[in-house]
Amino acid sequence: MAAADTPISQEVLDELWDFGDPSGSEERFATAATEAQVAGHRAELLTQQARALGLQGRYDDAISLLDRVSAPTPAANVRLLLERGRVHNSAERPADAVPLFAAAAELAHPNGLDFLEIDALHMVAIADPASASESTRQALAVVEGSQDRRTRRWAVTLHNNAGWALHEDGRYDEALVEFEASHAASLDVGTPQQDSLARWAIARCLRSLHRYDEALRMQEELAREDPDDEYVTEELAALRTAMGT
Repeated sequence: MAAADTPISQEVLDELWDFGDPSGSEERFATAATEAQVAGHRAELLTQQARALGLQGRYDDAISLLDRVSAPTPAANVRLLLERGRVHNSAERPADAVPLFAAAAELAHPNGLDFLEIDALHMVAIADPASASESTRQALAVVEGSQDRRTRRWAVTLHNNAGWALHEDGRYDEALVEFEASHAASLDVGTPQQDSLARWAIARCLRSLHRYDEALRMQEELAREDPDDEYVTEELAALRTAMGT
């Protein structure tokens, strides 16, 4: 792959993203796009600016920006498809989103864009629950074939999403297997925040299985680590109610 065609590093994008502050993220991506010296990188940065607009509910602005982006590389084209799909999905138009996600995955695969292929497949699973199991299986196969640590981190999210889908169906034993796989991946390639979220999910599933003592121990450990975590506080209250204490 020629230097001009090399995708922007995901680690660079991670540094610019703060999903809790989409407005600030939008500004950072706009500035970075203005300063980018490589056309493909500039296009990728603009797609992330559009994603940040979508997270603010500014769907028309996001689509307008994406319409103006010229995508000179496969990575930029894949991101254009992905972000168009995300805007449609966030705007509650999943039927319009799914073909875009599928096209993104199809384009990413032959170009060796594993991270983006997984992202696209994981979005198919979200937008089309009926195909979620198969899409997640495909995404995990890509994860398992990758040697890149950042790409392999997708396993945390994929197993977590699969766990919640099973949990919502009342298949708690199967959900627990997925949550435990998510936790194992978080220990291997994830972040401390992902580790905490994975342990919370395990404990929540244990409550559904009426394994209250185990769940309580895990939530109390999480509370010691972060006394201000509202989700842990709420879950502790729910556990104590269930246990009659």
